[in-house]
Amino acid sequence: MSLEIINLDSCASTSAELSAIADAPDGTVVVTACQTAGRGQRGNSWESQPGKNLTFSLLIRPMDWPAIRQFELSMIVALSVAASIDAAFAEAGCKARTKVKWPNDIYVEDRKICGILIENRLSGFKIERSIAGIGINVNQTTFTSDAPNPVSIIHLTKKELSLRPLLEKVCTEISDSCHNYIAAPDTGRLKADFMKRLYRGDGREYLFREPNGEPFMASITDVALTGHLSLSNGHTYAFKEIAYII
Repeated sequence: MSLEIINLDSCASTSAELSAIADAPDGTVVVTACQTAGRGQRGNSWESQPGKNLTFSLLIRPMDWPAIRQFELSMIVALSVAASIDAAFAEAGCKARTKVKWPNDIYVEDRKICGILIENRLSGFKIERSIAGIGINVNQTTFTSDAPNPVSIIHLTKKELSLRPLLEKVCTEISDSCHNYIAAPDTGRLKADFMKRLYRGDGREYLFREPNGEPFMASITDVALTGHLSLSNGHTYAFKEIAYII
């Protein structure tokens, strides 16, 4: 599908800018070289050196997709971004590969290379539109915030990457994958692909933290199509009810 890309020199939030365009068509992208108030999961901010990374938001109009199935779209977005970053690694001769950290951050080993925040507008029980706000660390070599584990593509490939081709590749991959899935859903394949790429989904035990701060060891046993995470302690968690300890 064709993309309509809106370039801004600077803005507070690409998702807020895109949300303000009431009649924006499917596939509209707002990208900026300098995002001053990028939002992350759990209300965190997103650090991005101006002109060095990709900070953008993509509009998906999912044709009356049921709101109860919104995590399926989240899975597709995350898998599409991960595959696009892997392709960039491969083109640079780099053997690094990405994983999806539940619910949808993109990691390389224990380091975060991309953050994704998806915001849905509902009409009744259907999704009217989805805005995927995405930040990919591309050419930034030094991070100054208190984020504990950032990494950029350049750290792994040792090569500076052109931003525009990667932007177009990621957005095209997301849009095509979402619309192909909506036209012919295959929940079994989607879940299998997600579990295969799941960060710390190898059956080993890792440290987690309960909302009260209590740490515990467990392995991931399942991620449901609703987005719920099941662990070997016999409990199932919704987003924000559990945290990884890395």
